[in-house]
Amino acid sequence: MPKLQGFEFWSRTLGGARHVVAPMVDQSELAWRLLSRRHGAQLCYTPMLHAQVFVRDANYRKDNLYCEVCPEDRPLIVQFCANDPEVFVQAALLAQDYCDAVDLNLGCPQMIAKRGHYGAFLQEEWDLLQRMILLAHEKLSVPVTCKIRVFPEIDKTVKYAQMLEKAGCQLLTVHGRTKEQKGPLSGTASWEHIKAVRKAVTIPVFANGNIQCLQDVERCIRDTGVQGVMSAEGNLHNPALFEGRSPAVWELAEEYLDIVRQHPCPLSCVRAHLFKLWHHTLQVHRQLREELAKAKTLEGVAAVSQELKLRCQEDMSRQKEGEKPPGGLPFFHWICQPYFRPGPREGSKENGAARSKRALEEEEAGTDVLSKNKQKKQLRNPHKTFDPSLKPKYAKCDQCGNPKGNRCVFNLCRGCCKKRAFREAADCPGHGLLFKTKLEKSLAWKGAGSFPEVVGGALA
Repeated sequence: MPKLQGFEFWSRTLGGARHVVAPMVDQSELAWRLLSRRHGAQLCYTPMLHAQVFVRDANYRKDNLYCEVCPEDRPLIVQFCANDPEVFVQAALLAQDYCDAVDLNLGCPQMIAKRGHYGAFLQEEWDLLQRMILLAHEKLSVPVTCKIRVFPEIDKTVKYAQMLEKAGCQLLTVHGRTKEQKGPLSGTASWEHIKAVRKAVTIPVFANGNIQCLQDVERCIRDTGVQGVMSAEGNLHNPALFEGRSPAVWELAEEYLDIVRQHPCPLSCVRAHLFKLWHHTLQVHRQLREELAKAKTLEGVAAVSQELKLRCQEDMSRQKEGEKPPGGLPFFHWICQPYFRPGPREGSKENGAARSKRALEEEEAGTDVLSKNKQKKQLRNPHKTFDPSLKPKYAKCDQCGNPKGNRCVFNLCRGCCKKRAFREAADCPGHGLLFKTKLEKSLAWKGAGSFPEVVGGALA
């Protein structure tokens, strides 16, 4: 049977899906996808998988895709990050029998993507992307799709999308933010960019960004002309978003935990989902936040969720007629809320230019309230301090500025010391590096005319 392409692929294989759950690292696992499908999602993506790891590690494949056949979990698109055409295609060939399409991640803006050279940090390398998409289009039995972020310029974004379509991309998801728009600097996604792409290409387009409720989904489709809308954070805070409902949090939490019992996943994923679902309630009942973080089993997590339910029901019983939700929330804390992405803070522009994320973090560091990340670290180690004046002072490596070894003969860190000791055939007892000693022993063996016997690849 010939491979379906473009609109035929979207309408027949994907069933004309309009409500789409985004690929989310450690968050769009099987159990969460099944929950989302029960509440209006028509298409789901796997979490982003690393193509190179997927190729070399059978356990990684088993844990992330081969774990079990689940007919209810279709249609399904598997997303990979990659920067090598051959590796991408090898991974996709291993995955194609378990999904309906393979997606190339060109939208991840995080620092790990920059270090790994993938995601949105490939968006300037059009020749490489053309080769990756073209090879996958030729070799795979399922279509290849892409998820991208926009450039600041609409014209360049349109040309980028057209290039991917020409290379063989059969469906394009456009996140209407640039790769610089993340964290405190996220801001609003540009539907104008998405609309321009939709008009310029002849393949289906999904929109991503600014989706808080079902009305936003319908408005986005109407304003941009896209075929479907993808949700990430909105789905995590309210999996019933595509149904147009905002149910009680415990309703969805209990349903999710029941699915996890049937389709197990790492406890870290379960805990992360419950932190999102119970986010506003945990601001009220803070002591249970620590208990949820410390729970070591699924039943332990479920017990905390049950206690949160009881606390909410007590709060409901004390609610006065006509009382409005505090803190400007649209609903009381026990109801699934729309997700409002925090915008750049007031005064986040200095001399006409946007301040960096680091500058905002340093500004926050001056307050008495610790960030969530620091609170987690302090939870693991109650004696940990974040006061810069109390941190131990280290002498710096003469070459790279990292802390040097206290007993290093070269006054270097271990990495720099190892390079220099190898280059000069020297010893550094402080770092346990004995290049000179080993060389002298080797020369002594050769001079004596005898060599150590090798048994099974090891010295006897």
